[in-house]
Amino acid sequence: MTVARSKNIGISPYKMRLVIDQVRGVSVAEAESRLMYMTSPAAAVVLKTVRSAAANAENNDYLNRDDLKIVRITADQGPVLKRYIPKSRGRAGARNHPMCHLTIEVAEARND
Repeated sequence: MTVARSKNIGISPYKMRLVIDQVRGVSVAEAESRLMYMTSPAAAVVLKTVRSAAANAENNDYLNRDDLKIVRITADQGPVLKRYIPKSRGRAGARNHPMCHLTIEVAEARND
């Protein structure tokens, strides 16, 4: 199993999970074709990480790229940037910028 990680992505884990649910358990080639036509900014980040995981498997573990399948893909909570936004009457309101960590594991699909 080969792993690729992207950390501190400026997208909330909820929005990232909406995208990764579409590619969970499919082959790498199928995942790439699905992600290329999604309009979400999260899809571009997931596509980049899927390609990185495939390259890691190909170069480090000498696996065939055509046989790779996404075994596990998760979007976990990362740090939250806490900012303040001005409100009326001299007050300040909280504005949180959530981030997430993306982990993708690929392995060769068994053709039994």
